Amino acid sequence: MTRPLVYVKSDLEQAHLGSPERAAALGRLKEVAEIVYYDGVLDGDRADENLIAILAAGQWIEPEFYAACSQLRLVARWGVGFEKTRMEVATEHGVLVTTSPVHMNTVAEYALTQWLATLKRIHTLNRNAHAGDTAIMTTYEAEGSCLGLYGFGRIGQEMAKRARPLLGDSGRLLVYDVRPAIGELASRFGAEAVSDPVELFRQCDCVSLHMSGDEPLVFYEQLVEMQPHASLINPSRGNLVLDADVKRALDEDRFAHYVIDDPLTDTRTIYIDHPKVIATNHNAGITGASMARLDGCTVDQILDVIEGREPPHILNPDALQHPRVQGWFTAS
Repeated sequence: MTRPLVYVKSDLEQAHLGSPERAAALGRLKEVAEIVYYDGVLDGDRADENLIAILAAGQWIEPEFYAACSQLRLVARWGVGFEKTRMEVATEHGVLVTTSPVHMNTVAEYALTQWLATLKRIHTLNRNAHAGDTAIMTTYEAEGSCLGLYGFGRIGQEMAKRARPLLGDSGRLLVYDVRPAIGELASRFGAEAVSDPVELFRQCDCVSLHMSGDEPLVFYEQLVEMQPHASLINPSRGNLVLDADVKRALDEDRFAHYVIDDPLTDTRTIYIDHPKVIATNHNAGITGASMARLDGCTVDQILDVIEGREPPHILNPDALQHPRVQGWFTAS
């Protein structure tokens, strides 16, 4: 009997990111399936009739790939971004799409660290020191300041838990989110909900963006409302802000710093060597511990579908009713 085939994103075989935990997780998968490491877009040329699951990177999966992979059961995203899975097409073909939401605390720690670093002007002071500038400068305290969270899902809530004690009794924590009963939810974290995101930009010393999606949410009109000393932190996705607007506002000294957890590629090349932009290569959720959790979660999801079980964290539950899914539930 032919062993099932699983595609695994290529960086999981990179030696410098390896660990005993990763080796163990992949070892469990290799016991029941053949692994092929891949990189890049999955299109019709990369389809295989024996493919049963993908431990997926954040790259596009094309409709013709789904159409040609007749045995495909699962796209297990390593992380929480799902926009490039083409989830509607996956559902149409009876393919489940899952995420691995097990690194929320890691991203929250990153955002918290950047919040404090921008308040203390760590990046600017470091750059000045290396340039021979020995001058001191005014910095800011977290206690008594105002922090804004644009988005109050799992990462936003983890951020709130960590930030609230640092703000002290005199500090304010403002949140914007469209979910129901946001005021009640915010109050449980010692935060205040605002009805318009522009209030975050207007009132806060720092705004941290914790949203998903593929369309810009932050434009020049909001950025000009910021205080000149304030900062914007984006550990979510680069495309959630309009980069030309951010650069324009920074160049006009409308706000102090922009932190972006994405490489300076595509529209973000305009930030290269910009003194007010701090960029990290989509590393906010990456620690040794978080990678072990992500590996374990996605491998467990793949083992579930190989063995005919429903995996956790399904994004497209409608696909469970597809005849193809019902078939492998029944047959396994």
